[in-house]
Amino acid sequence: METSSDLSSRVRLNIGGKKFCTTIDTLTIREPDSMLAAMFSGRHAMCQESKKGYVFIDRDGKHFRHILNWLRDGVAPSLSDPDCSELLREADYYQLLGLKDGIKDSRREVGEVEAELTRIDIIKCIQSERVRFRGVNLSGIDLSKLDLSLVDFSYACLRNVFFSRTNLQCAKFRDADAEGSIFHNAILRECEFTSANLRGALLAGTNLQSANLQDACLVDCSFCGADLRTAHLQNADLTNANLEGANLEGANLKGAKLSNANFKGANLQRAYLRHVNLREAHLEGANLGGANMTGAIR
Repeated sequence: METSSDLSSRVRLNIGGKKFCTTIDTLTIREPDSMLAAMFSGRHAMCQESKKGYVFIDRDGKHFRHILNWLRDGVAPSLSDPDCSELLREADYYQLLGLKDGIKDSRREVGEVEAELTRIDIIKCIQSERVRFRGVNLSGIDLSKLDLSLVDFSYACLRNVFFSRTNLQCAKFRDADAEGSIFHNAILRECEFTSANLRGALLAGTNLQSANLQDACLVDCSFCGADLRTAHLQNADLTNANLEGANLEGANLKGAKLSNANFKGANLQRAYLRHVNLREAHLEGANLGGANMTGAIR
């Protein structure tokens, strides 16, 4: 039988439409510094859905069961590479540092290639001027919150690297493979991503003003709320990319592939969209004032 204290500690969650039931202890004990622990510590008033008692979190609930199992048991799941990248992205959002480390350890155990350098190595390197990591394998490293401005990552393997809140102003990523990497809230002003692979990368909230993304693979990328003013996106592949609420004022999208791209609520004032196929893009609520749309297919 459940006691009244058991019932009072129970938490109902709605993660992007998927329903979960757990306890406050599960959400707070194993990862006390996480966003979930902060939410349910009692320090903040929680907004619940009326009459249903669910706390809504606007994230994809696909992998949240893995997060709960980690918080319960402390065992990181073994997943395929695409699912693992998605779970790492969610772990970064919820600030579950233990889970991130557990996933990386699990990947090493199944024989994935390890990065050539560690975070500590990187920190030592950036103390010198004009740092280059051209062609180096840095996959899976946590480089969040560092000052990596002007660093040259051209041709490097940067798969699933954590660049959250990192200063990367004027850094070079030419022909780099950064598939699945997380740049959440990073500073990327005037960066060069020419011909880079950023498939599935998280760039929400980033500052990409005047960045060069020409010929880059941006399929399935998230640019929600990003600042892309005067960015160069010529011939970039933005298929299925999410640019909802992004600021693309004055951006150049000549020749870009925009199939199923989401521009809802985006600012496209004075953007260059000549001869671009917009037929399959989502432009509801977008501001197209002054945009050059000569010959665009709509």
